[in-house]
Amino acid sequence: MTTRQRPPVNRNGGSGTTRRPASGNKRPAAQRRDDSIDLRDRIPGTTSRSTDREAARRAAARREADRRSNDRRSGDRRRADLGRPEGDRRNDDRRVGDRRVQARRADERRASFWRGTGSVANPKTAPLPVTMGGRRAAAWITLLVSGLTLFGLVMVLSASSVTSAYEDDSPFSQFERQLMWAGIGLVIFLLARSFDYRWLQRLSIPITVGAGLLLVATLVPGIGLKINGSRRWLGIGSFAIQPAEFAKLAMVVFVADLLARRSRYMARADLTVRPVLVVLAAYSGLILLQPKLGTTIVLACIAFVMLYVGGARLGHLAGWGLLLAAAGGYFAYSAPYRRRRIFAFLDPFADPLNDGLQIIQSQVGIASGGLLGVGLGAGRTKWGFLPYAESDFIFALVAEEIGLLGGAGLIVAFLLLGYLGGRVAIKAPDRFGMLLAVGITTWLLLQAFLNMGMAMGLLPVTGEPLPFVSAGGSSLVSALGAAGLLTNIAKRSRL
Repeated sequence: MTTRQRPPVNRNGGSGTTRRPASGNKRPAAQRRDDSIDLRDRIPGTTSRSTDREAARRAAARREADRRSNDRRSGDRRRADLGRPEGDRRNDDRRVGDRRVQARRADERRASFWRGTGSVANPKTAPLPVTMGGRRAAAWITLLVSGLTLFGLVMVLSASSVTSAYEDDSPFSQFERQLMWAGIGLVIFLLARSFDYRWLQRLSIPITVGAGLLLVATLVPGIGLKINGSRRWLGIGSFAIQPAEFAKLAMVVFVADLLARRSRYMARADLTVRPVLVVLAAYSGLILLQPKLGTTIVLACIAFVMLYVGGARLGHLAGWGLLLAAAGGYFAYSAPYRRRRIFAFLDPFADPLNDGLQIIQSQVGIASGGLLGVGLGAGRTKWGFLPYAESDFIFALVAEEIGLLGGAGLIVAFLLLGYLGGRVAIKAPDRFGMLLAVGITTWLLLQAFLNMGMAMGLLPVTGEPLPFVSAGGSSLVSALGAAGLLTNIAKRSRL
């Protein structure tokens, strides 16, 4: 059975063999394309190429018309805007900008009122690098603080040997306690310089509240220890701490954190100056009830210096400063013993056996030391002539036993510490570190010169210890902790 072949289909509609037209009757190619039938016309649901081209031409025409219409409307708006007064156009721009700024500031306030994401970096994601110059500055501060602490241990041993032998039957009893506190302070120093100091911003509120609770606890009978008529200590037996010394560090951390978070609002006293004054008033009130006026003076000076450096307006600080000075004068004259101290400062020989005794004996010890001193351990003022020679008046014993050179060297050491602290503050990597360095440097320098000025008779007796040198565990531990934070900032500074 034979299979019949199907004749080929002519594209022009006929059957049989396709014949090419004569060359004289050949049509243009464009006409042949238009007359040809696209194979897609045979498939249901599809369109021909000619239809696609027509749709594309129409879409392009619509886009061109829309563009011209938009350009025409924009031109109309620009011409209308140019016809308006210049002041109206500027006011519109200012209103739009103000709305944007207000919205951004509202978001920042909600995010950074206390936890401030803008000014507080996350130490986990953005660690601060340790610089080579920062390492050198930290090494100098560490060397200086270590030298002052070791020097203080030697002087405490010399100053307290007589009273320790009389009270505890051992000339080394107070020195051993001071050595124990120095060991604790060394651990605190190493811890304070090892972690990222920015974590303190997250702990500023607990630190501030905790220090306040410790101050309250000193006033509670049965909890606070009463020594020489004052309730300033917490502890059991000979192991006691003085919370007022730790309140200084808490004050520095709180003010630095607050001013770092609210750096954009330094012109507003209600957001910057007043919160600091509230905490200062709370601490000062609790400390005055102990009573201890010298510490309140140190706290106020720390707060005001940090506010000034942080950018608070001088007019706000001047007004509040005059008010606090008046309050300090009132408290100084309200208590009889404080009033007698002021009169003894003005004329110590008016009562040389009572209120003027410490000032007179301190000046005698400084004068008897001469240029090179009478020799280490050979001082005479510690033999009952000068009360509290190992703590409040240890500078007098230094000048007596080591002489003018020793006293001048101690002053130079604190000046050098202040210089390094100022350099660290200027080159600190962030605002919080700068304010923290300013507060710590102010605290240590101010307290040192209060103590030395008191020993030389240049200032009234305040009872503030000499940092790193005077006997006293709380003072030594808090000062070493502050110095550790200063070296922490120094390591990361841009020196």
